[in-house]
Amino acid sequence: MNQELTPHQRQFLSIVNNRFKFRLFLLRRLPLAWITGLKVERMTPQEARVSVRYGYWTQNPFRSIYFAVLAMAAELSTGLLGFLQVYQRSPRVSMLVTDLQAKYSKKAVGRITFSCSDGEAVARAVEESIASGEGQVVPCTSIGRNEEGEEVARLVITWSFKARASKG
Repeated sequence: MNQELTPHQRQFLSIVNNRFKFRLFLLRRLPLAWITGLKVERMTPQEARVSVRYGYWTQNPFRSIYFAVLAMAAELSTGLLGFLQVYQRSPRVSMLVTDLQAKYSKKAVGRITFSCSDGEAVARAVEESIASGEGQVVPCTSIGRNEEGEEVARLVITWSFKARASKG
């Protein structure tokens, strides 16, 4: 599925891929992501990469990144792909996390980068919801790797997309 981007999607990508604009977006919409220093490393309609670094605001008592901070970075890597599809969309489409499965396999220190490549599946789910009027769910896998490329965590975040009925 190779889709042509709408003007709204191009606008959203320009916000996400501009560090300054995205930091303002986080401060306004996701202040905890701003505090923990989540960074978008790359965002396309097909893939999103979000990183987080071990530090004062992200630590746990065991000298690694707190599991909830890792989950937040993984969720953002999947959620950005969904938000790209619903940003200023008409009809409006709601999105909600309905399930989370996580496997943490290695101590998370340094910079951890989460990647999700499920953009096409997300786009299909949004389009199907608009066409059918029914909610659609899509599981998105985000894999977190350390600076050496070793897998640290794998999360499957299930998103629900539902087109809202237009008032008329």
